Parts: sequence; structure tokens; C-alpha cells
Amino acid sequence: MLHSTLTTKFIGQRGKLLRMALWMGFLTVITVGIYRFWMKTRLRRYYWSSIRPGGQPLEYVGEPLEKLLGFFIAVVILAFYIGVVNLILMFLSFSLFEGNSVAYFASLAGVVPIWFYARYRARRYVYARTRWRGIRFGVDPGAWGYCWRALVYWFLTIISGTLLWPLMTYRLEKYRWDRTWFGDVQFNQGGRWTMLILGAIPSWIVLGFLVFALVGMYVTEDGDPEALLSIALPASPLLLLTFAWYRVRSFRQLSNTKTAGSIRFDCRISAPRVIWIYSFGYFVTSLIAGALAIGVAFAFVGIMFANIGEAFSLDDFDNLGAPGLGLQAIGFALYFAVFLIWAALQHVFVTLPLWRHYAERIEVLGAEALVNVSQRERDEHREAEGFAEALDLGAAI
Repeated sequence: MLHSTLTTKFIGQRGKLLRMALWMGFLTVITVGIYRFWMKTRLRRYYWSSIRPGGQPLEYVGEPLEKLLGFFIAVVILAFYIGVVNLILMFLSFSLFEGNSVAYFASLAGVVPIWFYARYRARRYVYARTRWRGIRFGVDPGAWGYCWRALVYWFLTIISGTLLWPLMTYRLEKYRWDRTWFGDVQFNQGGRWTMLILGAIPSWIVLGFLVFALVGMYVTEDGDPEALLSIALPASPLLLLTFAWYRVRSFRQLSNTKTAGSIRFDCRISAPRVIWIYSFGYFVTSLIAGALAIGVAFAFVGIMFANIGEAFSLDDFDNLGAPGLGLQAIGFALYFAVFLIWAALQHVFVTLPLWRHYAERIEVLGAEALVNVSQRERDEHREAEGFAEALDLGAAI
């Protein structure tokens, strides 16, 4: 019999994850990126199985071939779309504005709707391949609906000077979760958007001070670049800090107002803890990867001079024949090795601690209702995360 409250355990281990990430990263490099889809699948299965609400692990049942085929389909579609659209925009730009700057701007703006579209479809695929207690999750179709809503709310947020940022956060979250299912039980995002306002106040204070200071400098005709930097540089870390605070706080409030029938959630994630994990994790990752990068650079220079000597010019590097090609190969290998280590350390010191904190701070309330949840039909969703992969939105777990 299920208890009314289910706590969540996280059993992921740093050592095992580090070995997995390094080995699969190596395979991804030597296969020129093809193994990336297998790497992502295996990492997701590891992360999912490490999360155990009520002692029952989540399951990820996605297949790497789905991702690979979806990626190829998306690349073909995007290549045709971007090629045709860019050709038309370039023609109109030269015809009407006698330059190509307008075409480049319009081309970039044209990718934004596809970005939102791809994010929703990637979410739909991931949930469709996730199960708990044998029951599938699912997300209703609605990528284009999410796309135009995201465009409207982002526009309103920008023209309001971020004052409508909480409204955008709430409305987009509600659109996503009101179309999300666990078996035959539909989720609902409750609450109101005004509950998120308090968390946004620190960001508004920092942003307001920054804008006030910059405007004041221009009004007094003191627009010295060094003076502008003296204001902008200290404000940037504060903006990142307050943005992280808002993200964590809004996640907690939105989670606590979600329901799935009579099932509710108690989320107690800590903003200071999350900020510490990011700060300490990226500091350690950067420190280790940076030290390795410096060591690799010295090693490469030592190998280069030991094999070729000092009597050559870097301009003639390509004409060195076999020794030059060998050194280039070594250089590329060392270059990719640094990035492999960076990605693996990021999993160990940032991603895994974050997942552990989030998982262990969320409880399922009213869990006795889970016995009445029935299975849902499989969502084929054949394109998988193709568009997100093609636009580099699906690289994360």
C-alpha cells in the first residue's frame, strides 16, 4: 500500500558518472559526433534511474536511433527553410535598403520562432519516453501554440522593461503543464502570476540602478567608456545572482501549486544552495580544466620543438610535411581532450549535485491516488528532438 507522502532519493555517484562521461565523450569525438546520440541516451538513463520517488526509479526508454534520424530530418528541413528564406531576405535587403545588414537581422529574428517550437517538441519527446512505476508521461501537441505565446510574452516583457517577466514565466509554465500527463491523469498549474513578483524585485532593483546610472552619465555628457564599464562590470554578476534567485524561487512556487488530480507536491529547494552549487561547481571545473589546458599547451610546445626544432616559422607550419601533420593531429587531440574533461567535470560538480538537490527536496503528496492511474498510449513522436539538436538546444540532459 502506498503511503500518502513519498520522499525522493537520488543515488547517482560522481565516480561512475565521471567514467561514463569521459568514455562516451571520447567515443563522440572519434565518431565525429555520431555517438553523441548514444551518449545522451545513456546519460539520461543514468540520471533518470538515480531519481527514486518512493523508492521507485524513473525510467528513460528513448532510443539513440530515434534521435539520430530526427536530427537528419530536422537538418534537411532547416537547411531548406533557412536557405530559401535567407535568399529572399538578401534580395529584398539589397533591393530596398542597399545593404545586407537588414537581411542578417531578419534572418536571426526568423530563427527565434523555430527555437521556441523546438523546445516544446523536445519536451514532448522526453516526457513521452519517461516512465515511473511503469506508467508513461506525455505531453499534448501544441508546439506552434507555445511558439506564438512565447513570442508575445517575450515582446511584452521587453517593452515593459521586464515588469511583466513574472507574467511570462507563469503563462508559459501553465501552457506547458496544463498539457502534461502522467498516465490518464492531467497536470494542472495552479496559483497566480502575481505570486512570482516578490522574487523578481531584486533583479528589478539591480537593473533599475544600472539603467539609472547609465542614463545619468549620458545626461551629464560623461559617456566615458571606462566609466560605463566601471558600472556595468560590477552590475553583471549581481544581475546573474538575482536572476538565479528568481529562477529557483519561481520554480519552487510553481511546483507547490501544481496538481495531478488529487496528487500534489511539496518543493523545498533552496536558492542559496543552488547558487552555491553553480558557483563552486563551475569554479572547480574551470580551475581543473584550466590547469589541464595550460599543461596541455606546454606539452604541445615541448613536443613541437623536440621534433622540429626552433628553426622554422609558424607561417610555414603547413609546409612541414609529415612532422607538421603529426603535430596538427596531436594538437587537435589535446584540444578536444580539454573539452572532454570540461564536460565530464561539469556533470560531476554541477549537474549531478543540482539533480540531487532538486530530487531530494521534492515530495509527492496524496500518493495513495497513484493506484488509480491508468496507462496511456505511446506517443510515437518520430522526429524526436531533431530540431532542438539541429539548433543546439538538445545538448544538455
